[in-house]
Amino acid sequence: MASKNVVLVHGGFVDGSGWEGVYNELTKDSYSVSIVQNPTLSLKGDADAAKRIIDSQGEPVVLVGHSYGGAVITEAGNEPNVAALVYIAAFVPDAGESVNTLIEGFPKDGPQPPILPPQDGFLFLDREKFHNSFAADVDAESAAFMADAQVPWGLDALGGTISEAAWRNKPSWYLLTTEDRMIPPEAQREMSGRAGMTVEEAAASHSVYVSQPGAVAEIVKKAAAAA
Repeated sequence: MASKNVVLVHGGFVDGSGWEGVYNELTKDSYSVSIVQNPTLSLKGDADAAKRIIDSQGEPVVLVGHSYGGAVITEAGNEPNVAALVYIAAFVPDAGESVNTLIEGFPKDGPQPPILPPQDGFLFLDREKFHNSFAADVDAESAAFMADAQVPWGLDALGGTISEAAWRNKPSWYLLTTEDRMIPPEAQREMSGRAGMTVEEAAASHSVYVSQPGAVAEIVKKAAAAA
């Protein structure tokens, strides 16, 4: 039987409200969807926040993570009732790795995320460059709101290491965004390939979950059907 429970985990600089379009796509097809609000202070704290939502579900869940949310679901996805993992333009760390260690291996000759110097242990993106880098295929008004509504991303979250990589034991899917200017497509391809995931591609920016919620919902449904 296909899993009908979905848990969505957002990434850095944003909150769970960006999942609204994906939520609408899934709930109209009778999926039960829950959204985690990461504190984004530490990887452990974010994984614990996800586990609380996962463990409250009465049935197996498909766990979905965008961007930094990929690290969160890699750690939290070891919960027994997680049936499948879906990575959306996401980091895919292995045991002992962190977002920081993955970023170190990214190509240096491509677009670089406009991350400002840390402020009191937190990171922000340059507001003026947010639209082009994070949400190029989102309309200007919505991208401006996202830029002004940024959530501070704690340095400890980026440095948190994985204890056990859930993708090694759970069926996993990956939506690769070919126009991404935050996580290079080549890096996405390498991470998802290393993990042996089922990969699909979308001609989209890093904010594919906002700009193309239908594409995100479709890969989630495929994972749910196979779970």
